[in-house]
Amino acid sequence: MKTNIPILALLTVLMSCGGNQNESIDSLIAGGDLEAIRSKKATLTEEMKAINDQVQALDSVISILDADTKLPLVNTFEVRPQQFEHFLELQGDVATRQNVLIYPEMAGTLESVYVTEGDRVVKGQLLGRIDDGGMASQLEQLRAQAALAETTYERQKRLWEQNIGSEIQYLQAKTSYEATKNSVEQVERQLSKSALRAPFSGIIDDVIKDQGTVVSPGPGSEIFRIVNLSNMYITVDVPETYVGSIDNGTKARVYFPVLGDSIQTQVRQAGNYINPNNRSFSVEIPVPNKEGRVKPNLTARVMINDYTNPEALLVPQSVISENAEGEQYVFIAEDPTEDMKGTARKRVVTTGKTQGRFVEILGGLKAGELIIQEGARSVKDNQDVQILK
Repeated sequence: MKTNIPILALLTVLMSCGGNQNESIDSLIAGGDLEAIRSKKATLTEEMKAINDQVQALDSVISILDADTKLPLVNTFEVRPQQFEHFLELQGDVATRQNVLIYPEMAGTLESVYVTEGDRVVKGQLLGRIDDGGMASQLEQLRAQAALAETTYERQKRLWEQNIGSEIQYLQAKTSYEATKNSVEQVERQLSKSALRAPFSGIIDDVIKDQGTVVSPGPGSEIFRIVNLSNMYITVDVPETYVGSIDNGTKARVYFPVLGDSIQTQVRQAGNYINPNNRSFSVEIPVPNKEGRVKPNLTARVMINDYTNPEALLVPQSVISENAEGEQYVFIAEDPTEDMKGTARKRVVTTGKTQGRFVEILGGLKAGELIIQEGARSVKDNQDVQILK
């Protein structure tokens, strides 16, 4: 608000003169002495000019001292120690060790198929059967022969122990029994190959051959694919620079973009060999899959916690600037008053790792200092500022 200086000066003169001055002027006007009136006017004009100069000087000082309306407005936040975790982000595909194609171990017609795609099976469950070509009947005959040979052997043994009969009869009975027994075991092993059983618990992912198909051992004759989705993992190649910060048990997160979901896990195995071709080592991360949503070969983003600081000073990247010498700096608000006025100070800082939109400050700042956030780009070093919050 500007003051009308001539009016203020005139009022000041009149007030300083008091009532007697007013009476003197009235007397001059009433007396009609033109020279006296002109002389009085000249005197008052000089006084008004002097007062006007003084008022202008006071206005200049007031504009400097009372600069509330001209102070830059800034927002600040207090930097405080907090937990900081940095994650190395890599790309990987989900795999499982229990992803198996089941092949026939004997030739024949696929006589029966007992499962369909999507069925959950347990280890040892019968999945299908191949025609044994009469081997089961042959096994029954051998078992009958083995039973007779065993009885004959037991009798000859008792007689021999009583010194009855010849030794050759005893040995013949023993040899006949053992040979027949071995034949039974051999046919049983061969016959067991006609039964196709689950090697582990899992899900039938594919029934490749139809019932009635003639199959035989060898490539291209697979019958089932069985997958266990509970024992899954991801293997990623980690640059050798992280060999000292990633080990067994290191915390990790796995995000699946297709599912829009993530899981918490940890490193199961950190490799001990640096691949000379890409200067990296292998890291294996287990993938819990209780709901069965994660599938083999699913793409995933792996984030491994390679650095943790429980007392880190973090600032947003947006408040950090860089000068011509390549130094990074921030502005802090020093000595805030009760009416939230302070002084902007440039502070050169040393930065560490970045995670998301925050940067770790390794040097140049202390806990409790006020960092200028909004308005940092418009202030200058040693400039007074008005702090909004």
